[in-house]
Amino acid sequence: MKIKKRSFYLIQSIVLTAISCFQPTAVAAQTSKGWEVEFHNIGTHSSPRAADLNNDGIKDLIIGCSKKEFQQNDTAVMAVDGATGKILWKVAARDQMYGSAALLDINQDSIPDVVIGGRAAELQAINGKDGKVIWAFLPKGNSMEPRKKGWFNFYNPQVIPDQNQDGVEDILVSNGGDILVAPYDPKRPTGNLLVINGSNGKLLAMAKVPDGKETYMSVVIAKLSKDDKDYTIVFGTGGETIGGHLYRTTLKDVMKQDISGAKMLASSKNKGFIAPPVLCDLNLDGYLDIVANAVEGNTIAIDGKNNNILWKNGIKNAEAYGSLAVGYFNHDSIPDLFTTFTEGMWPNLQNSKQIMYDGRTGKISFLDSLGVLQTSSPVIADFNNDGYDDGLVCINFIVMQKEIFRTYYNMLAIYDFHKESTYQLTAETHGINLSSTPWIGDLDNDGKLDIVYCYLTDARSETSMNGFKMVRLSLDIDVKKAIKWGAYMGSGYDGIFR
Repeated sequence: MKIKKRSFYLIQSIVLTAISCFQPTAVAAQTSKGWEVEFHNIGTHSSPRAADLNNDGIKDLIIGCSKKEFQQNDTAVMAVDGATGKILWKVAARDQMYGSAALLDINQDSIPDVVIGGRAAELQAINGKDGKVIWAFLPKGNSMEPRKKGWFNFYNPQVIPDQNQDGVEDILVSNGGDILVAPYDPKRPTGNLLVINGSNGKLLAMAKVPDGKETYMSVVIAKLSKDDKDYTIVFGTGGETIGGHLYRTTLKDVMKQDISGAKMLASSKNKGFIAPPVLCDLNLDGYLDIVANAVEGNTIAIDGKNNNILWKNGIKNAEAYGSLAVGYFNHDSIPDLFTTFTEGMWPNLQNSKQIMYDGRTGKISFLDSLGVLQTSSPVIADFNNDGYDDGLVCINFIVMQKEIFRTYYNMLAIYDFHKESTYQLTAETHGINLSSTPWIGDLDNDGKLDIVYCYLTDARSETSMNGFKMVRLSLDIDVKKAIKWGAYMGSGYDGIFR
């Protein structure tokens, strides 16, 4: 496939269905094709997770919410009814809950419970049925007190097998990132990998990252082959202005609280590894391979069997803060990768680049440049049922008024790599989505595709946390095969392409 430049069209047959449930409203407004709800005085950096919490046969949505940094929030985590858009429950936190939830049944009532993290050492387990907090890693204190104790931000947790034989699965999660350290100051607290007791939130094991650097990456854990006896953990260090490394270690070593022997897979001198990697078999040898974006604007694919680099590619003068999405975009049987970079250097980032890599060779098969300021990740489905996967991305763009006033708009776009075309799915709407990846799948088990996505409603600011909308689109598109990459970090929320 040749490298594709912009080819932007409007598919009326899809958009008419989408727009029917996309009329702006101040409160939850149901239609026969979906709903839209606006939440005031809060924003979100989180990506929706879906699970049926009220036993009505329709999946509900769980999302983290934010006010300004260091600001307490009475609606820091909430569950939204998938049928109506109404709030089922909400939970408070001392700071921003920017993470995306992990789901496990802690109290064994057959309803998934929620574990979600954020700034200032916020990590909570919440009863999925009624929203009551089961445990909090640090239940008391303002946003400054955890820092004094050496605890920083929690990232996306992963559910792991029961490590202490209490009958409840446990949690693996990374902690790090001191927001008060100046951007280029190399003296930063060392990041840690933690194993948390799933039943009560107590610390079971903690291991410092081997290079002594900070960490912002959500870990990925898996057995890379069916013959592996131990779990491999992939983690990264460094940040926007500080170099770092990509590593692999084992769950066994984390439980020993010593990962000094972790294998370094890749290195970046001036910038680190922030977005979580994905695991997929690129050479069909029965081992999951590791693909990660480096902040400096490269994507690296590493052989999961022997740690050799399979390929490395990227674009110049760009940085990567979003993760990758995995699908079958061309004629071969090897999965391909789709991601978004942003031109510039932090904090001066602007134009977005959409990149599709051929998973077999690492060559850029599709390159586009739609929109600005996008760090959310793509999701994947076959939107036209032609047998090839397509990518769905959020697009932000700016309209200048009187050459002074800048107004943000956003929309959803579909990338059809097989036909080498890009299609607008939703109408342009006031507001911006910086980092919330959509959820796609069949919410109500009617065999049709649903999309849930969020965006900030302040059209004049890219960072304002004074309102956001969540939208459910119910499309007249048949779901003919399982959607394997329908959310941030994949449909399993774990970074693994199955």
